[in-house]
Amino acid sequence: MKTGMKQGVWLVLMGVIMAPGPVFSSDGVETDYAVQRRAMLEAVTRDVVRHADTLGGSCLSPDVARALESVPRHRFVSARFQSQAYGNHPLPIGHGQTISQPTIVAVMTELLAVGPADTVLEVGTGSGYQAAVLAEIVSHVHSIEIVPELARAAADILTELAYENITVHTGDGYAGLPDHAPFDAVIVTAAPPELPAALLDQLKPGGRLVVPVGPEGGTQWLTVWTKNPDGSCQRKVVMPVRFVPMVGPVTE
Repeated sequence: MKTGMKQGVWLVLMGVIMAPGPVFSSDGVETDYAVQRRAMLEAVTRDVVRHADTLGGSCLSPDVARALESVPRHRFVSARFQSQAYGNHPLPIGHGQTISQPTIVAVMTELLAVGPADTVLEVGTGSGYQAAVLAEIVSHVHSIEIVPELARAAADILTELAYENITVHTGDGYAGLPDHAPFDAVIVTAAPPELPAALLDQLKPGGRLVVPVGPEGGTQWLTVWTKNPDGSCQRKVVMPVRFVPMVGPVTE
């Protein structure tokens, strides 16, 4: 949660919005961004309604809606793209990665089914935006990023925004964070060709792992794994998606 506050990738969907024009008030530009966040939330809500049969629900939970409206997405992109920050589409963040489409951030957060007592592992910090959305809802987010430059940039932004319940780690997402396991939930924000077994091992019984699985340029499926009390797992395939590939360590 942020101090003093109450607490790469895209999905093929309709509902892209144009950012509204400036609204000037005593709050200046931040009021403009607040208006744009509300418009973004409305676009995401329309997407969820349109795809209710696929997603298994027709509305966002209050916690997810509040998080989307609270997190300043424009802070997680470069100045070049800030005017587009609240469009319902992904944006580049460098190193071949993207900040996720707001709809996919919302959907994956909903699928995790997390609450205020939970600790979450995020694989693929990227810009830090997904971690910030989660941090508005859960107790703590451990986020791991293999690209050191992205990890440092995300950590800097999250510190500036006073998120005290996010820890950014630099390392191999395929290995997870065994020293901090087990986790109440695990989210993967890039697509491995198949599920990394280590991540499922680090999930608590009763927890959920949300991951897009499939080859780069081929069919990828957003998938939810639920671990049963006896350690067995159930898989649910939700929908086709398109993500950047999950990066592994460079081997000689």
